[in-house]
Amino acid sequence: MHIAPHDNQNRAIVDMDDAVVPLVYFNIITLKAGESFTYRTPGYETCIVPATGTVTVETMGETFAAIGNRGADVWDGEPEGAYVPQDTGARITALTDTETFIAGARFAETLRPFAVRAADIDRVQYGSDDTKTHRKIKHILGAAYHDRVGRLLVSELYTVGAGGWSGFPSHKHDADRLDSTGEGMIETRHDECYNFRFKPDYGSGLQMLQRVDNEPGDAYHIMNRSTVLIDTGYHPCCVLPGYEMYYFTILGGQSQRSLKQYFQPTHAAQLHTIPGIMDMVAKFK
Repeated sequence: MHIAPHDNQNRAIVDMDDAVVPLVYFNIITLKAGESFTYRTPGYETCIVPATGTVTVETMGETFAAIGNRGADVWDGEPEGAYVPQDTGARITALTDTETFIAGARFAETLRPFAVRAADIDRVQYGSDDTKTHRKIKHILGAAYHDRVGRLLVSELYTVGAGGWSGFPSHKHDADRLDSTGEGMIETRHDECYNFRFKPDYGSGLQMLQRVDNEPGDAYHIMNRSTVLIDTGYHPCCVLPGYEMYYFTILGGQSQRSLKQYFQPTHAAQLHTIPGIMDMVAKFK
């Protein structure tokens, strides 16, 4: 599902118990310096990530000062974030003009809040110019926080260079499935939400969603600030030649935090042609 760019007026773009992706939550808030925003999401843990600007986050009696250091856009510096447990009130105060993402995943337990600083970001780069798959990933809530977070995975993905593909070889993660022995997981149910940005901002791209291997699927024309919801199917995306693409990624697991991707059988051989792809897979844990 594609949600076209719009002024959401600080209201959730993907609310709790969404009909398409009930396991995730997503909001974008825009604040002027000195303004504040408060929220509470019962049953959903969240992560606050400034796209631009700097904020202070207060939750559960703790204060995380000066989160975020980016200027003009998401390419202008490293991400930072603050984890907010479910059903816990949080107050975001803008120290500068800011656009801030709030990413969430369904989870019933109340854990402890913490900050993720730029030095803590887990980075991976894979692909190649030759295969048109060169990209880098910055994990904000990645494998390093597996014991401190319930079901939520939060990352930022960037194409490297201008033009190319991301999310290829095509994969899906729409069901919890065991292997033939009944012991090993070969796929997990993780609802997913993307918010796209392009550089320059009048760039655009394409999000594919193929429900069944080797059968026609859907395709969405994505633009700056487009939001895409992934519930089922294989879902590669691409950006026009001459433009860079970024997408903020939220994953919420149904039964576990670690993501197990199932690669599309038709294109599975490509796993052996794209440098570093298995390192990428290992980081979504």
